[in-house]
Amino acid sequence: MEFRHLVSFITIAEELHFGRAAQRLHLTQPSLSAQLQKLERSLGVQLVARNSHEVRLTPAGREFEIQARQIVAQLDRAARAAKATAEGRAGSLNIGYNLPASRHVLPGALARMTERHPDIMVSLWEKRTGPQLAALTDGSLDLALVYGHPSTAQFRYRRLLHRVPLVAVVGRRHRWADRPGVPFAELQGQECVLFDRDQCPAMYDTLLRSAAETRIALNVTHTADDPGATAHMVSVRSLVGFASLPRAISMGMGAPGSSSVAVKLFDPVPALDLHAVWRAEETNPAVSLFLDCIESDESARLDDARALSA
Repeated sequence: MEFRHLVSFITIAEELHFGRAAQRLHLTQPSLSAQLQKLERSLGVQLVARNSHEVRLTPAGREFEIQARQIVAQLDRAARAAKATAEGRAGSLNIGYNLPASRHVLPGALARMTERHPDIMVSLWEKRTGPQLAALTDGSLDLALVYGHPSTAQFRYRRLLHRVPLVAVVGRRHRWADRPGVPFAELQGQECVLFDRDQCPAMYDTLLRSAAETRIALNVTHTADDPGATAHMVSVRSLVGFASLPRAISMGMGAPGSSSVAVKLFDPVPALDLHAVWRAEETNPAVSLFLDCIESDESARLDDARALSA
């Protein structure tokens, strides 16, 4: 069964006249008759009855017309959807993001994307940097909004925000809990809780680089997978953990009733840039459309002093 045979049959059903149907299809009557015969042979039933006076559909033909119209309509929708997706007017987009991206990038970008490209379905997935990059590699994400950027030719990237500060996280009974800030060098000798590097390579490397600048070594004695686990651990042990400033604020660290406190670090202030990252050989046109909806400001930064007191 061929698609053109379905179209020819539907035209015959509409005209009930081989001459007019052949004219609409730009075919000769013998060619149209041959197509109908091939279709009937493939189905094993007679669809059209005709004599010298009339052309009519058989009961099987009337039922087949209904189904054939649905098939042709579905194929037409599929063709239009494929064309719209190829042109970036429709399709789907899977975006990974972290907390700063959810607050400072996504609200405006999603609003513009919805306004400009309403037929593109955007799905959002909150993940840490490492899992986002892994998902970008395996194709389950199309775009990652992450700290830092990979330095391989496999990815391309754009900086969105810089100077996202990192803070120390301590329990209420820690001697730093009432201090507004601590020089990074005072981490010397402190027992620290840190995440595995593959969870957030950029944050991990920034902390170790700051330690190297101050000629100290971080004494990492405990491991925690995320800021929530870190907050729990520092609340019961005299440990120092780390979090981004936006995460500390979102978790209410230092607020009444909170068991953990965020303390600024300085000399140096460890900080991260936020990047959009995508595959270098990206074939989904919706990626570039979403990037166009991000208002990238190279001078954008988070004021750590003001935000921590907010």
